Amino acid sequence: MGKSEARQSALRSLPSVDALLQRVQGAAGLKGIPRARVVRAVREVLVGERGRLLEGVRRAGAVSPLDADALARRVVAEASRAGAFSLAPVVNATGVVLHTNLGRALLSPLALERLRRVGSAYSNLELDLKTKERGSRYAHVDGLLRRLTGAEASLVVNNNAAAVLLALESLARGKEVIVSRGELIEIGGEFRIPDIMRRSGAILREVGTTNRTHLKDYADAIGPETALLLKVHTSNYRVLGFTAQVPTRDLVELGRSRGVPVMEDLGSGCFVDLRPYGFPYEPTVQEAVAAGLDLVSFSGDKLLGGPQAGIVVGKAELVERLRKNPLNRALRIDKLTLAGLEATLYAYEAGNAVETIPTLRMLTERLAAVRRRARRLLRRLSPSAAAALGAALVEGRAQVGGGSLPLVELPTVALALGTAERPAQRFDEALRNGEPPVIGRIADDRLLLDCRTVLNSDVPALADALSRLVE
Repeated sequence: MGKSEARQSALRSLPSVDALLQRVQGAAGLKGIPRARVVRAVREVLVGERGRLLEGVRRAGAVSPLDADALARRVVAEASRAGAFSLAPVVNATGVVLHTNLGRALLSPLALERLRRVGSAYSNLELDLKTKERGSRYAHVDGLLRRLTGAEASLVVNNNAAAVLLALESLARGKEVIVSRGELIEIGGEFRIPDIMRRSGAILREVGTTNRTHLKDYADAIGPETALLLKVHTSNYRVLGFTAQVPTRDLVELGRSRGVPVMEDLGSGCFVDLRPYGFPYEPTVQEAVAAGLDLVSFSGDKLLGGPQAGIVVGKAELVERLRKNPLNRALRIDKLTLAGLEATLYAYEAGNAVETIPTLRMLTERLAAVRRRARRLLRRLSPSAAAALGAALVEGRAQVGGGSLPLVELPTVALALGTAERPAQRFDEALRNGEPPVIGRIADDRLLLDCRTVLNSDVPALADALSRLVE
């Protein structure tokens, strides 16, 4: 048989799209997968098989085609691999509590319930129920924020970078903003304070040095074009050793004496003094407001423990200028973010934030509780499975993450996996591509499943995933 005839014979062996669709219809792995996605998978598998056949004929003059059942299995595998949805829950076994790549803060049960209630019904998002006139969406959290922080007014946008951008554009466009050189930070995604200043139209005026800035540096730099003194809390790194920075109250006094407003970007936005739980001092939003700052901005999804949001609190006159800026409409939050944020703030007002907000609960959980969870996970494995995995409990250090408390390490217990025959990298890849996906960390040729960030509700599914590795 010539190559031309072999080529035609190989192509005739391929089933049609409709025939292959009929063969995969009703497959368990395709449950919930839209038909259009299955059709696309069928076509991609047939294109791939056609290419394989033609290449085989070109190289060897003949090739054995796959039977229809094998092609059907490939379609099911391809279509079901990603699942019905791309964004999916994972088991966070990294030991990083506020893991940016894994979605940062988990929402509390109350916040989730409020999301369900508000998202499944019409709401009074911008309706004053008393007057039946248009209201403000910000009113749903403004009172809570004012009561919790002591500020005169508040505004919420979609993240803290947006809050800083809005403040600079509203108060200092075309004017100078004075910042300590040691506070020109970069956060995740290559976001840099100098870059956002340029985008806002503000003019950066650096003072001091990387490690030492004094009040005189700010005072000497203030001139007729100065619109704002900006203090940036270095929440994702620390400069240690021979250092000096200006206390917030001193900077506030300087600003008042010169008629220049003072703003601080707190970054993480902590509402609770964590020192009783063994953490180093971290300024709270309440302390920043009490120090007299004109504006304070912070994130909603870091140490606050709520949904992604950028929150600004401070003097009513300045907050109103931000509110009236046309840019604010492009940065505003939606009803679901408001629902989650209101529920998160409610927990602080109710006095049960540490117990009910997952981020605070994980950060403050005692090592004994983490160890019990790790032991429970190990006990759910059969002795043979544990031996095949090389499973053993090890103590280590977890992290806060999310650009918060960079020097803090949390005591933790992890389940370590890996043997000479079955290396950690193989387990890591299999767990990441399993159901549910499990994300751990590799250290010293062992895959560590850190139980500080594994939820109690994750343990059964995680144990099943580990058992399947052995099977």
